[in-house]
Amino acid sequence: MTLQLPGNRSEPLARVPTVLHARVVSAMGGGPDKTILNSPRFLDSAGYRLICAYMHPPGDPGFENIRERARSCDANLIGVPDRGAFDVRVARDMLRICRSQQVDIWHAHDYKSNLLGLLLRPFWPMRLVTTVHGWVQFTARLNWYYAVDRRSLRHYERVICVSDDLQERCRQAGVNESRCIVVQNAIDCDEFSRRRSVSDAKQHLGLPADRWLVGAVGRLSEEKGFDRLILAMDQLLSSGVDAQLCILGEGAARGELEALVARLGRQDRVWLLGYRSNTIEWYQAMDVFALSSLREGTPNVVLEAMAMEVPLVATRVAGVPTLIENGVNGLLVEPDDVGGLTQALTKLLSDHALRERLGAAGRQTVEAKYSFALRMEKIRAIYDELLGRTPAAGSEPQTDGNPNSTFRPESLATT
Repeated sequence: MTLQLPGNRSEPLARVPTVLHARVVSAMGGGPDKTILNSPRFLDSAGYRLICAYMHPPGDPGFENIRERARSCDANLIGVPDRGAFDVRVARDMLRICRSQQVDIWHAHDYKSNLLGLLLRPFWPMRLVTTVHGWVQFTARLNWYYAVDRRSLRHYERVICVSDDLQERCRQAGVNESRCIVVQNAIDCDEFSRRRSVSDAKQHLGLPADRWLVGAVGRLSEEKGFDRLILAMDQLLSSGVDAQLCILGEGAARGELEALVARLGRQDRVWLLGYRSNTIEWYQAMDVFALSSLREGTPNVVLEAMAMEVPLVATRVAGVPTLIENGVNGLLVEPDDVGGLTQALTKLLSDHALRERLGAAGRQTVEAKYSFALRMEKIRAIYDELLGRTPAAGSEPQTDGNPNSTFRPESLATT
């Protein structure tokens, strides 16, 4: 399998600054991909050409879902086969992309892309930017990778952190304070906007209209705490509340979670729905959204639920308290507190006025502070500063979802 790149350089692409987003993915990807793949169309009219180069296991069936998400966002995605930590061909392929596409800014998103940026820069001059999304999964191998990651960050020109706690951890790791910036995750408020009532959305999905729906979205992994949420739902049902829990997402913990649901005898009320490309129809049907994470950065799913006017309860971890003011635009509980999570869910489901107030306040919060257009203005300012570039008069990040990009490298896909 070889990387397919345009070979004819006699007709060069229009010379505008090119940003390469580099990331390692497997299966369905994760929260960062929502930000990465949505970025190009917001910066196209500002005079930037964005390419996404994703390193992934060859033949990974989940990567086709990422391709589909990229197509829906009109993002230019290059798939780079990655056979593991010691596959030197990855560095070769990424360097070919940098040279062929005349990359000006390397924007990394994880430990491997951070290290690769440092290794490739002597062979292709480019500015180095990275986004720190968080260190949330802990295994012996990942702990070693994280150590390499923190050392790499010290040499990046701009380190973008999605939450204040990550910024502090980066500073503790030796990142120069002047290079370390907080730019929190954000949501496209036009895309994530309610178009159905809760009852209509339930009917559309074939769900009982008179049964409470508690929803959650995320990768099925230990740090998401879905086992705690399932236990809280069991307590809620045991108290006589007629409710159902639907968890959207896929991951390595599926078997353990299925076993827990079976042990509790709740197969009819707790559904693990797997990956869903369209989460919006499910958000609209939720009476309450629950985040049960033990570790997080600034979770996109919380912002999505808030934008969809879904009242929510979330654990008080990492960047979550920055998004949610307890009792104002959501409810906060302590992580790993099943009883507290149960009580918060009960409170929300039993108080219609509270649900209405929190849902409306959540939407207002996202519109005022966490809209994707505002976030991309901050990112553009970082790129402009690094390149010594003055934005063209009237150029603004695109928000109407109809970019006019001139670059369509469909032939760059390698799988």
